[in-house]
Amino acid sequence: MPPEDASNETIRHFVQTAHAVDLAAWLAELPQDLAQEQILALAQPRQAETFSYLSLDVQAALARRLGRRELAEIVTRMEADDRVDLFNHLKPEEQQRLLRDLAQEEREDIRRLSTYAEETAGAIMTSDYATLATSMSAHEAIEVLRREAPEKETIYRSYVLDADRRLIGSVRLVELILAGTDTLIAEIMDPDPMAVTLDTDQEEVARLIARYDLTALPVIDEHGRLVGIITRDDAEDVMQRETTEDFQKIATVIPFSQSIREAGKSVLYKKRIFWLALLVFGNLFSGAGIAFFEETILAYVALVFFLPLLIDSGGNAGSQAATLMVRALATGDAALKDWRDLILRELTIATALGATMALIVSPIGLLRGGSDIALVVSLTMMLVVIVGSLVGMSLPFLLSRLRLDPATASAPLITTISDVVGVLIYFSLATSILGP
Repeated sequence: MPPEDASNETIRHFVQTAHAVDLAAWLAELPQDLAQEQILALAQPRQAETFSYLSLDVQAALARRLGRRELAEIVTRMEADDRVDLFNHLKPEEQQRLLRDLAQEEREDIRRLSTYAEETAGAIMTSDYATLATSMSAHEAIEVLRREAPEKETIYRSYVLDADRRLIGSVRLVELILAGTDTLIAEIMDPDPMAVTLDTDQEEVARLIARYDLTALPVIDEHGRLVGIITRDDAEDVMQRETTEDFQKIATVIPFSQSIREAGKSVLYKKRIFWLALLVFGNLFSGAGIAFFEETILAYVALVFFLPLLIDSGGNAGSQAATLMVRALATGDAALKDWRDLILRELTIATALGATMALIVSPIGLLRGGSDIALVVSLTMMLVVIVGSLVGMSLPFLLSRLRLDPATASAPLITTISDVVGVLIYFSLATSILGP
């Protein structure tokens, strides 16, 4: 077999046998014309599954290349929440063209789901769920699920509705299988299923699913009617996006949705420059503090040796405390009501940390400047670690109280504040103990 034929055979085997996730990752690396060709060569159900695993930017790019009928067929077979994500990523004129090519059921479903506010339960739910009635027997319910399973995102838990579509219970598939054939749904259902409303924050939804180990969480409207469900995999996607966003904010980067490989140079520049430029002005206060104590510095040049060490230690301690607290607030491990207890505990811990670091730095102070310099450096080290830790712990709480994202209490921001405070503490102590 010629080398090119062997290569083509390997590609064909990969395309036919690879998991849709791996196939999508491979397609994303191909030129768009080749990716389009490979997508269309797949069987129709596999087209939609693979297409859903592509990033939204790649999906939108391919959607513009595909024929209208080809795109409509793929979108029709996608999960309801996945096709809404794609729809929201298209330009308005592309959205209207796609809607015209879809059947009425899919068209109305997209219109309804796309109206909910971003980052809410309504925005991430799917309308592909299984419903049952209390009057059904277990045998009848299983027959219904057998017919509906191919079109539903999950049938491991079905939802029981009354005549007005109000959610009144839920039943697990295993309970249906184990129940007697004539057992009524009303006898085996959970009569009080956990549910969220359309405007519940998506991060809260993800926390509930993780906390109670749910496969799906129903979404109800203001009248208690079931309008959708949020599955575990969608909740995990939310947590991944939220965690990525928190890391970006902690690094003083304005959040962006693309992966770092897909983001253009201009996007990365715009997302990073704001805070970098703003923090420059914050650092000017450190310079002003140093200039104010110029006489002390000229009299005791040895103090300059310890300046980076001391202010960096305060910033590092503050960054540690802030990162721990931002994550605790994000996961629900801490709340505003815990502020007093956590601050008091942090004061104890910071004092111990500061004392330990003061002991580490004091011998260096003795060697570089004598006992007086060592005393100034040791006291400063202890105080800057305490202050930095308390600032780092308090700022996320303060931002939460102001209804701002605590992740904004980022490491560079904490470091800048700690630098200014550290300079003032250091040279104030030096002036007081050593004299001008």
